Amino acid sequence: MGFITNPIYVLSVLCFMVILSVYAGKTKIGKQLGGAALLVILLTAVVANFKFIPSASNSIELYDIIFKYIAPISIFYLLLNVNITSIKKAGLPMVGLFVLGSIATTIGILISWFLLSPQEILGDDGKIIAGMLTGTYTGGSVNFNAIALEYGFQKKGFLYAGTIAVDNVVTAIWIMVTLAIPMFLNKIWNSNVKLNTKVNLNTEKVDNDKIDSKSLAWLIFLGIGVYYISDIISENFIKVPSILILTTIGILLAQTKFISKMKGSQTLGLYLVYLFLAVIGAYCELSAVSQLQEVGATLLIFTSLAVLIHGLVFIFIGGLFYRDWEMISIASQANIGGGASAIALAESFDRKELILPAILVGSLGNALGTYLGFLVVYIL
Repeated sequence: MGFITNPIYVLSVLCFMVILSVYAGKTKIGKQLGGAALLVILLTAVVANFKFIPSASNSIELYDIIFKYIAPISIFYLLLNVNITSIKKAGLPMVGLFVLGSIATTIGILISWFLLSPQEILGDDGKIIAGMLTGTYTGGSVNFNAIALEYGFQKKGFLYAGTIAVDNVVTAIWIMVTLAIPMFLNKIWNSNVKLNTKVNLNTEKVDNDKIDSKSLAWLIFLGIGVYYISDIISENFIKVPSILILTTIGILLAQTKFISKMKGSQTLGLYLVYLFLAVIGAYCELSAVSQLQEVGATLLIFTSLAVLIHGLVFIFIGGLFYRDWEMISIASQANIGGGASAIALAESFDRKELILPAILVGSLGNALGTYLGFLVVYIL
């Protein structure tokens, strides 16, 4: 069945999964399950595991394109709705929580290493995997691959594919957990104090976001053009992640009258986020983990324990200082899942004022993740 790897066929399936998730997410059960953000991951994971579309072990170029291009551009579009006159109020607490989450991730990896001794099964590859997981659970796949490339780990075949699969399975589970955290903890550790985290959105624009052909033409041009300019600047002038440059340009453009009158950026950006999450679901390949047998089980247990420790440390210390469980969940998701999934969580919680802080800390994670990953490899 060669059509299964046909990019047009796969893209049509991903788009259909988004449609199903959006409709299902508006039902009573769908809302209880976390809305479209979680449903698109779950539905696509089912389709991929039944081999109707490629998964982690037989990934296609389309998935790489969505990771590399669509996810950053979706962030850019969502930024065009933000007015940053009061960004400091939401930004500083989120940055503080994100730094705490990064430390919690590193602690989780190190404690899991010494409790489980995965090197007995994984050998010398164990510490490289620990560094890759530290990188990705601080920033994202950019950091994961940066560490993998440094040690030539991408040549490990099934072990590399299995590590990716475990990463995505745990990430998908953590999205479910972070969606449930506010509902659960507000019942047992509630606070009457919620941080004043108002970032002014262009509410008139968000409420009336019906896209027109002129706005669509401009949005497509700006998304592609700004991505390209950010890439050029990152490679040739300022040695920082291109997502930081893309974010900065998006924030600046959002303050102009021309952009503030443009319709559809919220709708288009959110749709592309769902498309990115669909690929996350496709990468949740259970067979890739099972084929590795004892190694796969070790990877899954090690990674799950590390993320669980991250969550426990984060919830306890973060709860002592902030007790805004939705913000804590979004900050944790920015660590474990990256900026795009953190945005989806902010949308699910209807906390639009936290979209920009989620993007900013996600970008910060891209800057920090590789350093922390290499630090863990060095320590181990």
